[in-house]
Amino acid sequence: MLRKFSNYRNFADNVRLGGLTAFTAGMVNVISVIVFFSFTSNVTGHYAILAQEIAKGNWYQGAVVLIWIFLFFAGNFVSNCLVIHNNTPTGRYLAHAVPVFLEMACLMFVGFYLQYFYTESLQETEILVAALLFAMGLQNGLVASISNAKVKTTHLTGLTTDLGIIFSMFTKKEYRNDKALIQKAQLLLTIMLSYMSGGVVSGLLYYRVENATFLVIGLILCVVLLYDFSKLQVTKFVQKRRWQERRLALGGRKT
Repeated sequence: MLRKFSNYRNFADNVRLGGLTAFTAGMVNVISVIVFFSFTSNVTGHYAILAQEIAKGNWYQGAVVLIWIFLFFAGNFVSNCLVIHNNTPTGRYLAHAVPVFLEMACLMFVGFYLQYFYTESLQETEILVAALLFAMGLQNGLVASISNAKVKTTHLTGLTTDLGIIFSMFTKKEYRNDKALIQKAQLLLTIMLSYMSGGVVSGLLYYRVENATFLVIGLILCVVLLYDFSKLQVTKFVQKRRWQERRLALGGRKT
């Protein structure tokens, strides 16, 4: 999921990436609404809140929302910087894994803080929401960057727009057998259903394990990292065996 970049990715790679990351994004967004009464998987609503606070002259609240928006931007910035500056066969997996690791660290931090230190003060809430927005920025920037903007998983506004356009195109016969359009629709539907499923699972989990839900999300991301690392090791092993076999074959010919 994380090893391949841009046009080297196939449809199945993007479906796996989109499905798993959308699932975690849905989980984060729902638990954020439950705990903090705030959406954290996107900043569309925060722009409206920022405008409202400026109009009311609430400069402190406006500054907080502006910082939230900036941190979401910063997460996207950091992810893409890591990807484009380390786009080599040896450094690609590490560059793609670091944003996921940072996201996991943010979620673990929020979970531990809520469990052991949270006093429900406004300042604490603002900081924890900021950490989650940075984490979601990291995720959104990573998946969009490595998939050549084909996968975006932290908000569904653009996705719903794209689905509406694609399904309208299917009303014309010549588009119904277009493989690229069908695959795009399948990818978008996978992301949408995964996001919704993650939200439902998060809500159910919260009423059982409460703040430990953030730790569960972190563990899911850890599984993603370990899965890709294991695939990378298998690929290296296979390549090494092939190289050894070729070397032995060449040695046999010389003798």
